[in-house]
Amino acid sequence: MGLVAEFEMYCDALPLTGVAAAVPEATVVLQLQFNHGPRPMFIVTVTGGPKREFEAALDTAPDVADWTLVGVAGETRKYQAWPGLSLDEQLGDHIDDLSELEALARADAVIERIEVQTNGWKQAGWFADRDEFRAFSSFWRRNADFRLLRLTRGGEPESPGNGMTDRQQEALRIAYERGYFDIPRRTSLEDIAAELGVSPSSASERLRRAQTRLVEETVAPTWPPLPD
Repeated sequence: MGLVAEFEMYCDALPLTGVAAAVPEATVVLQLQFNHGPRPMFIVTVTGGPKREFEAALDTAPDVADWTLVGVAGETRKYQAWPGLSLDEQLGDHIDDLSELEALARADAVIERIEVQTNGWKQAGWFADRDEFRAFSSFWRRNADFRLLRLTRGGEPESPGNGMTDRQQEALRIAYERGYFDIPRRTSLEDIAAELGVSPSSASERLRRAQTRLVEETVAPTWPPLPD
């Protein structure tokens, strides 16, 4: 099933942080094409911010050798950029073991989004299991400031409430429709029980179990204990 994580890494030596700092009002999303060897090609998607200022920042960035605009859609622009530095030149003074960083690129994980910020990267990605995520997060905790924002179980999403029984769903729907959860309440537990044809204690138990299931499927999974 895997894990889906969202996190921030504060390291201003990461590629394009200087460009993002020059145009802080722009949203800069980066894709790295690792099949280009020690100098992965950059695909940069930019939304907002002055076009001229952003391109001037690309021109002067030490980690960009050349660039070209490949597409425009409204306020969003897409660039292809050729790196001006190798990974060693870019991060060598900030990373203890560059080979370990290169190994992370081959891990059983998929980084789905890199948002370049003025002082680092905000990333979201999928990891095969907690060991894969622990290796990734441990590396960046040793080499930069790492902040976990969200960690959830991966896999195909299900609609909230799929784990409830039909009776629990019925109780929850009737309670909602009759205003049992309104402030102030527009109906009583006894009225809900009468409509369901059960005792007030049975109606209360169904509602509690249904609400517990909703919390387990929505709120609780978004903040499990940290993996280390």
